[in-house]
Amino acid sequence: MTDTSTPDAARILDIATGYMAAKQLFQASRIGLFAAVADGADTVSAIAERCGVSERIARLLADAMAAKGLLVRTDGRYALADDAAAYLTGDAAAIDLAPFLTFLDEISYPHWLQFAHTVDTTQPGDLQMDDARWGTFMAGVMTYNRLHAQEFGRLVDLSGATNALDFGGLSAEFALSVMARNPQLHTTFVYAPGFEDGLAEAVQSAGVADRTTVEVGETATATPEGSYDTVFANHVIHRFSAEENAQILRNLRAAAADGATLTVLDFFLDDDAEQRALDALHAGEYLVIDGTVVYPESEVRGWLSDAGWSVRDTIALPGSPRVLVATAV
Repeated sequence: MTDTSTPDAARILDIATGYMAAKQLFQASRIGLFAAVADGADTVSAIAERCGVSERIARLLADAMAAKGLLVRTDGRYALADDAAAYLTGDAAAIDLAPFLTFLDEISYPHWLQFAHTVDTTQPGDLQMDDARWGTFMAGVMTYNRLHAQEFGRLVDLSGATNALDFGGLSAEFALSVMARNPQLHTTFVYAPGFEDGLAEAVQSAGVADRTTVEVGETATATPEGSYDTVFANHVIHRFSAEENAQILRNLRAAAADGATLTVLDFFLDDDAEQRALDALHAGEYLVIDGTVVYPESEVRGWLSDAGWSVRDTIALPGSPRVLVATAV
């Protein structure tokens, strides 16, 4: 008789060996395995030839990606799953996530090797950045932001907005994704010093320079003027202290018309019985990388309420942060 009283250890082992799948994904991306399959290299030998690796490595990586559902293996031939085709095929991808995977492999993963130090001290690891590593860091982060912005534009309904303030963010992509769907929308960007050139380039590339204004101000202290009907505070709060965030949200309320919409996009910790895994994992990532904070959603809601904002919705973006959508009251 089979003893079923003891749970199996599969979930524990799946978590404990997760780095193996991640490392194989990073290398599959690096050698161009997904692009090779997209171009018709559907056997081990064809993948090996196209990617410049041995057949042993080609099969090892292809089977690992098939085991994770990114490839489909049928009678020894491999095909792309829909998500792999959309994000892992290089120039053919809707968004090429390769720079983000390179960031995870070369910047984030080595930092996690310092996580024991972070646990013992609550201090981030040592980035040891030079120009090349900063290039890898920024390319990865901005690629990940493009994915966030795609989901933001797709799932956050801001139709009817006409006068927006994009405040203190790290990427213009969020506002630009909304502007693409709202041809009447004008956006004023108020970003920290050093971002203005990149903003101008992004705005020009999107063809909306005639609908934008770019201003410079320190995020923690800037007091934007206006009467905006839409305010973006995306990827802002994890970079500042609780006191600074409370003041930022008060400053944004002062710049908003009554009834205006505010979006606060970030990762959050839950008080619910089931924590969304993506947010909890990023709490560790943000801390070990640079010491920034993933705050409890309940705490952020408190700041919002105190500042004159009423949260009306929470939207969890697939593979991305969540968005608190609030109304100026």
